[in-house]
Amino acid sequence: MSGRLLVVQHEPDAPAGWLGEWWEAAGLTLVIVRGDLGEPVPARLGDVAADGLVVLGGAMGAGDDAEHPWLTPTKDLVRDTVRAGAPVLGVCLGHQLASVALGGTVARNPRGRTIGLEPVALTPHGADDPLLAGFDGSPAVHFNDDVVTTTPPGATVLARLPDGSPQALRLGLQAWSVQFHPETSPEIFEDWVRSERPDGLDDEADRVVAEVAAARVSLRTTWQPFAARFAALLP
Repeated sequence: MSGRLLVVQHEPDAPAGWLGEWWEAAGLTLVIVRGDLGEPVPARLGDVAADGLVVLGGAMGAGDDAEHPWLTPTKDLVRDTVRAGAPVLGVCLGHQLASVALGGTVARNPRGRTIGLEPVALTPHGADDPLLAGFDGSPAVHFNDDVVTTTPPGATVLARLPDGSPQALRLGLQAWSVQFHPETSPEIFEDWVRSERPDGLDDEADRVVAEVAAARVSLRTTWQPFAARFAALLP
């Protein structure tokens, strides 16, 4: 398999992780752009000869363009790529950025943070979706304070969280976004939790970290086929 994926990364501790590992093993080339390091986000995939786009997660909000100015061209790139019909995957913040870019809205979840393992809860549309079909009930890592509150025009909800917010969306011909983290290993997840608790984990944080660590095999078994399905979309 050949192909080039443009990956927009927002923070040093939020890499492509397992997805990047699996895609590179499948023969894809990852073109990683670090907006947080001042690297310019291309206006279109053709500027870097890429065949598809992945936008990763980050702690900032989808509307925090003033503090994180690369978010504006990232949203422009998502909009251009979706309209062009090329493969797109947004992950967590990427899910939220894609929704805003295409006319939806995002806000702080009034029910609080979603953290740890939540099973994928497919809608009937999700059960028939070429990327997500068969993943109903599968474990997925979550770590988010914000949620999509209004889906973009024409978007299809493929999965929902228990609070009713979209867990996965189809945004175009070959464009998807997920609120969960199929790329995140237990080590990455633990780093996120510990970064907020420099004095050590309390019992609840320790429980969540242990739960994700115990799910390592099932997470890898589940999300490697997902990565392969997305990779197969590239020419």
